[in-house]
Amino acid sequence: MCGIVGIVSTSNVNQSLYDALTVLQHRGQDAAGIVTFQDDRFFLRKDNGLVRDVFHTRHMRRLVGNVGLGHVRYPTAGSSSSAEAQPFYVNSPYGITLAHNGNLTNADELSKDLFRTDLRHINTNSDSEVLLNVFAHELQKLGKLDPTKDEIFSAVRAVHKRCRGAYAAIAMITGYGIVGFRDPNGIRPACYGERTAEDGRKEYMIASESVALSAAGYTLVRDIAPGEAVYIETDGTLYTRQCAEQPHLYPCIFEHVYFARPDSIIDKVSVYKARLRMGETLAEKVFREAPDHDIDVVMPIPDTSRTSAMQMAHRLGVKFREGFIKNRYIGRTFIMPGQKMRKKSVRQKLNPIDLEFRGKNVMLVDDSIVRGTTCKEIVQMARDAGARKVYFASAAPPVRYPNVYGIDMPSASELIAHDRTVEEIRELIGADWLLYQDLEDLVTCVSDVNDDIEGWECSVFTGNYVTGDVDAAYLNRLEEMRNDDKRFKSTGAASGDNGIIDLYNDED
Repeated sequence: MCGIVGIVSTSNVNQSLYDALTVLQHRGQDAAGIVTFQDDRFFLRKDNGLVRDVFHTRHMRRLVGNVGLGHVRYPTAGSSSSAEAQPFYVNSPYGITLAHNGNLTNADELSKDLFRTDLRHINTNSDSEVLLNVFAHELQKLGKLDPTKDEIFSAVRAVHKRCRGAYAAIAMITGYGIVGFRDPNGIRPACYGERTAEDGRKEYMIASESVALSAAGYTLVRDIAPGEAVYIETDGTLYTRQCAEQPHLYPCIFEHVYFARPDSIIDKVSVYKARLRMGETLAEKVFREAPDHDIDVVMPIPDTSRTSAMQMAHRLGVKFREGFIKNRYIGRTFIMPGQKMRKKSVRQKLNPIDLEFRGKNVMLVDDSIVRGTTCKEIVQMARDAGARKVYFASAAPPVRYPNVYGIDMPSASELIAHDRTVEEIRELIGADWLLYQDLEDLVTCVSDVNDDIEGWECSVFTGNYVTGDVDAAYLNRLEEMRNDDKRFKSTGAASGDNGIIDLYNDED
């Protein structure tokens, strides 16, 4: 999962891009990058690390220009090399940079086609570089020195025909502007907003989540529709066009469960309200399964589950307490590479308040259970803190299948719910009672405000992939690539890699 942002402004965009990336930091902690444009020249800074660590004052001063892109990344294929930090760049045609969120399911096939027929070389293992080169090739085929909006939209239309999977992307074309587009199923989120500059001209921002817009003073206009492209010229003129032949809105439901910030609105659905409803439906399930429950207190696993846990406690009529204090300087364990690092980080990340646990029957609430590593440790921490009984609730159904659309969930064999019953999972994590959200309830929680949503991308729960091109062979290759024991023997960060493309030689 990644975060993307693009801005066309009347003044320097470096600070606004930086601020937007800090707001989107939850979407990726592996690498960050900003590229700006001025006087027929790109200025790029990107490297591994958090936004605050990648960009220093000396870098910000060099990122000049009124047009720019930003990106935060976590690795979707196990690599943490800064060579794969974004935005990516190609010099032909025009000079194009691109930031991408998602995953192409036919990236290997496209990479071969780009070499054999398009005569383009792919330098990394990133499907984002593949997407950029497909877009660049389709623009180059038009053979125009000055591309019009119609020709840019035509290139996006060709991208939709060639690329499969999930992608929300923003590309910057030298001297012309930025174009944001979303895959024909709308799996990954993207929206755009506007604000008025002091001189009365319009300024525009495209971003993964609406919270990035509001934090920078932009007003949300709307989500980018599936298959749609939004083109903003450097003078602030905006055009939109549907570029897919048969678009359907099937957004990723896991955005509302885990990834998105609660103060975001995605496809007209408030993430906060959706999580409140998740807590309501969990409470209703408690009433169905254990009407005479003995829960004394409901506690969230910070931070994503807090909203659901609070509403669950309210509906049950029991106390809501913060039993764990989070060390905010430890990254999200779901995103961390390697099982040993994830396990070690749990006790560094969370510390229990013993008096809230002692002698109580505690219902712990988390947004989801993926590997089970974190919740097993947390259950034991609750027992060590003196809890009499430890119950565990997941705001999401059992995660039984890998994600292929840009979330780096582990291989199927590493998912605790894969080929296991709820009772078997309960025994493995050591809880006295395990409660999962029903999929039908989860869908209801996110589906009542936008009639344009035809369905939800729920493949991690069902194994049904909406693009229709994911088969057993593909999943087997994914298993090979994502298995912790294999991928971290052959991949990892290159400590001397500074991640700089010499568009502007921004050395440390």
